[in-house]
Amino acid sequence: MMFIPSVFKSTTNCEAPPTPPPLPSPDGSTESPPPADASDSIAQAAALVSSCPNPGPLESATYDTRRLTTLDTYDGVRVDISKQLSPYFACVHSFHLGTSMLPDGRNASYGFTTQMNDEEGFSMARVDPERQSVDGRIHRALFGGIAMAKLQAGLSAEGSNDQLLGEIDLGAQTWTANLKYGSMGGGNVYGCNYFQQISPRFAMGGEGMYIGVNGNMLSSYTAKYSFDRHNAGNNGEEVGGTANTEQQPCYLAATLNAGQGTLSLAYKQTITPSRVTVGASLECSPTLESQVVVGAEFNLTRSKMNVCVDGTGRIQSVLEAKLGREPGSPALNFAAELDHGKGLMRFGYGLNIGS
Repeated sequence: MMFIPSVFKSTTNCEAPPTPPPLPSPDGSTESPPPADASDSIAQAAALVSSCPNPGPLESATYDTRRLTTLDTYDGVRVDISKQLSPYFACVHSFHLGTSMLPDGRNASYGFTTQMNDEEGFSMARVDPERQSVDGRIHRALFGGIAMAKLQAGLSAEGSNDQLLGEIDLGAQTWTANLKYGSMGGGNVYGCNYFQQISPRFAMGGEGMYIGVNGNMLSSYTAKYSFDRHNAGNNGEEVGGTANTEQQPCYLAATLNAGQGTLSLAYKQTITPSRVTVGASLECSPTLESQVVVGAEFNLTRSKMNVCVDGTGRIQSVLEAKLGREPGSPALNFAAELDHGKGLMRFGYGLNIGS
């Protein structure tokens, strides 16, 4: 009888199906297919889909352009001394000396301002002893930040220009709205506005206001288109394996004032991020009179220069220079305005001191 060693015994699992052979390719080869590309995954495709952003308040739709084309020029000497009394409370002493720009003919003014900030908003009050007036603002967040309540008040000894205005800002992921009610000039004021982001680049909105003193109904409509301008450095050459490109945000906005029949256009372009920004505004009226203003801002290491020129040849400029690198260092300001058509020249300088 013949003996067979146990080492030659083997067990076969007949229930497990055999591995199927690879499918032949059109050229007859049987190589395995390449792995699936990770870029084709559903998660990565969903990450590429961006929703419409919040457009922000309607009154701030063209703020960047107004900041470049409407400069705060003055004459004389302006000094602001601020003191941080606590992490939430600060006060400011403001002096304006040797000026001819005050409406009541004075050549000097003084104001004392206090401001308190916290996580829910801020409160501010300003006192002018010579005019015997008090101005105040209160902003508070409501419902966990869903809404913002605003209260603005102005009181004076005369009482003819007293005002009280209350507002509520509302907003969601793609829209913002504002409701206002108050008293100005001895009559009631009602107003509301709405700003909707239609697409990631396009937004539209409108505003209406009723002024009870003269019974006027004011309305305006705004459209804003934002786009990014891509600039390639080194003539588009690649640096380190990637193209040397950067996004430079800019926008074009149009506002139609239905009551006055005026059309305003605003354009803002970032030439160099955090360095050079330009803006332009054009306002057209039914009388075929138009006004154009072009402005630019140049940010340097410790200084900032703003210049704007309008269609009549008026030139305005403001230079701000930091006197130190530490936070809270004093800042020296120079302002100038030249209007050759009216023969007007104004020059001033200021100093901001804060702790």
